[in-house]
Amino acid sequence: MRKFKTESQKLLDLMINSIYTNREIFLRELISNASDAVDKLYFRSLTDESVSINRADLSITVSYDTNARTVTVSDNGIGMSKEDLDKNLGTIAHSDSFEFKANQAKNTPGEEKGLDDMTDVDIIGQFGVGFYSAFMVGKKVQVVSKAYGSDEAWMWESNGIDGYDLKPAERASHGTDVIVYLKDNSADESYDTFATEMGLKNLIKKYSNYVRYPILMEVTKSRQVEVEPAEGEEGETPAPKWENYVEVETINSMIPIWKRKGAEVTQEEYNEFYKTDFHDYEDPARTFTVHAEGTLTYDALLFVPAHAAYDYYTRDFKKGLALYSANVLIMDKCEELLPDYFSFVRGVVDSADLTLNISRETLQHNSQLRAIARRLEKKIRSDLVSFRDDDREGYEKFFENFGRNMKFGIYSSYGAAKGAVADLLLFYSAKEQKMVTLDEYLEAAPEGQSAIYYAVGSSLEHLAKMPIVTTVLAKGHDVLLCPDEVDEFCLMAMMDYNETPLKNVSSEDLGLTTEEEKKEAEEATEANAGLFDAMSEALGDKVEKVVVSTRVSDAPAVLTCEGPVSLQMVATMKAQMGEGAEGMPPIPVVLEMNPKHPVFAVLQAAQEAGDADKVASYANILYDQAMLVEGLPIDDPLAFAQRVAELMK
Repeated sequence: MRKFKTESQKLLDLMINSIYTNREIFLRELISNASDAVDKLYFRSLTDESVSINRADLSITVSYDTNARTVTVSDNGIGMSKEDLDKNLGTIAHSDSFEFKANQAKNTPGEEKGLDDMTDVDIIGQFGVGFYSAFMVGKKVQVVSKAYGSDEAWMWESNGIDGYDLKPAERASHGTDVIVYLKDNSADESYDTFATEMGLKNLIKKYSNYVRYPILMEVTKSRQVEVEPAEGEEGETPAPKWENYVEVETINSMIPIWKRKGAEVTQEEYNEFYKTDFHDYEDPARTFTVHAEGTLTYDALLFVPAHAAYDYYTRDFKKGLALYSANVLIMDKCEELLPDYFSFVRGVVDSADLTLNISRETLQHNSQLRAIARRLEKKIRSDLVSFRDDDREGYEKFFENFGRNMKFGIYSSYGAAKGAVADLLLFYSAKEQKMVTLDEYLEAAPEGQSAIYYAVGSSLEHLAKMPIVTTVLAKGHDVLLCPDEVDEFCLMAMMDYNETPLKNVSSEDLGLTTEEEKKEAEEATEANAGLFDAMSEALGDKVEKVVVSTRVSDAPAVLTCEGPVSLQMVATMKAQMGEGAEGMPPIPVVLEMNPKHPVFAVLQAAQEAGDADKVASYANILYDQAMLVEGLPIDDPLAFAQRVAELMK
């Protein structure tokens, strides 16, 4: 037995047990190696007249033996001699593919080329360690190979622990067979699925579906056959019976749809690819492609789903695009390729220029991903703008599904994402009674309006009837109605849109009050200081103060907060914090009274008559009414009902 040509056995142990995190990728690595071997023979046939092959005959075969518990990957590529086997498999981390590409770069006539320039030599393997992933699932691996033009075949065999043997073997033609003897099952691991038709087909489809050569496999199929009546029997013809038969089938698609010219692909083909690969039952709402050439060449095929996935708004959802390198799947969902606010986008990105790590499971240089991500973000945004402008009905349906996520993207980025997303947002216009963009709101605003006004609440119906909303509408200004919990957080994070401030009608000075109205309110507050002090005392720590309102015309009272935070946001934050909400600092709440409402005169009369109990009861009723108008729960519904009943007497 020959020892592996490394300084330490620990290197092989590291490759088998530490470099790879997912044992099922062993098949991807072996198929990729087989594809490289076929590539080398084909490339050699283009440069060496003595090599005569038919490209249509080049293929890879995957087979299994359930009883022997083996998996075999075979190719009819360039094959390996005894010396090649010793050098490539006996020396850990020696890459024959890398060496091949380097030699081609060196020997290419004309302008001198570096390795990165050899895009015409599309060899997958770089590191020479992919083969050893077979030992993650195999207790023994045999490699039988015959070099093109040679009469000799050789077998390399190892258990991945002690070393390897090299001995003569038999093989009919050039190429290589890799036979993996699966490990015994344990309490924690089962390897049986790797020796089944369905298990192998699924792995080929998942990781190697777009390898450029056919991946052949014997598959079991069923068919009906006629049954001949027994000799001498008469009467009805026997019913046909089912029988199984074996047929060689091409498992992979070979040519990725994203590398075909757009003019050659129909939308129906894109739809079918999307539904099949991303397991959706509905056609995508949008489909678009990206082809980039230059320092980093890549292709992308992207889809906007017609509806949100069932787990989209849960913690279990994982964003990302499928990442391929030279048609081989590297990872199912590469999160770095999508910003959070576009996490709904599905699709694939394929680039042979990616600098992968030694296991080819992740990238070494995230700068490459960032460059691709920036380009894709611009493309996604551009398509959504077209979607919004060209198909408003479709866009509004899309926004129902994914608008909340885009709003959350602005909030979670502390407003940094508003440049990319803000003009894509839609809000319900109280005046127009339809969804509008912020640009459309400003275009319809009266001359001189200095802010964008919005109201937050539990539903559109409730918001449209809020006294403070109707007051702003009566002054000729539109109000954006925001029933989603994230709306207020999003708009507060934005602060402004195109330098126009965003103002919550319930929590800020809207700037709609004249100086004369402000003066009247201040004088009325001073004149009723005793009444307001009595009401504040009755309400205790529920309110910071009671004042005369300048912004309500048809309700007896409203509740507001001092500062930008609204009652709705306070309620949302308390619900999210649960028991931890007890530690929240108090928010100054103000009860604003309408001095022109008949109820105010009743309160004044009770105060003048010295009826403190009546003032206290009315103050609590008005506070609870204002809470209900805001769509918020009251502390003690029973006490409220008793006070109303007492009033009705």
